Amino acid sequence: MSAEEAKKSVKDRIRFSAFTTAEIVMMAMLAAANGVLTLYISPVNQLLNGLGGPIATSTITGLYMLYGMLACYLIRKPGTAVITFGIGAVVQSFMGSAYGIPSAFAAAACYMVVAEAVFAVFRYRKWGMAQMMLAGGALVPIWFYFAARMFGYMKWGGDILALALVVRIASGIVLSGILSKLVGDALVKSGLLRRFAAAKSTLEG
Repeated sequence: MSAEEAKKSVKDRIRFSAFTTAEIVMMAMLAAANGVLTLYISPVNQLLNGLGGPIATSTITGLYMLYGMLACYLIRKPGTAVITFGIGAVVQSFMGSAYGIPSAFAAAACYMVVAEAVFAVFRYRKWGMAQMMLAGGALVPIWFYFAARMFGYMKWGGDILALALVVRIASGIVLSGILSKLVGDALVKSGLLRRFAAAKSTLEG
């Protein structure tokens, strides 16, 4: 196979399509909704921390990633995670983040890189429950590594850190992976998202 044929083969596997206005608006809306949601999650997070410490707060980790995963599921184009999580970090910065602006951008960077990598493995073509669960769980470890150093999690000790990571991955699988697919499917069935890839895939299927 020649170099040109190889390049063409790669392009055929992952086609980079321009985003439509509707898709850009959707990404912005989800990012904005996440900014509002984060304001309400922060007090809940503090309450859980008081009740059960780091393990309890780890149970809702998946909610912080839901908006980006939902955007990826609905739009199904390379770059969706980068744009959505990027906008999300900017929105959180303007609205105010209980964890600080640097952490908002650091978390977004970790999420977008991992999400794009996972969906690229499936060539942005497979969006079943298994793929969404895998992505939801995969988004957790890298950010947890950096968060542990930014917020002093290292003082918890090895056992607590390991358990917190397991709980966070489970939360990512359920509240990010599974929930984003369920919500996405419900939105598709409502008939409001006919222009999006998720709806078109359902009709073709």
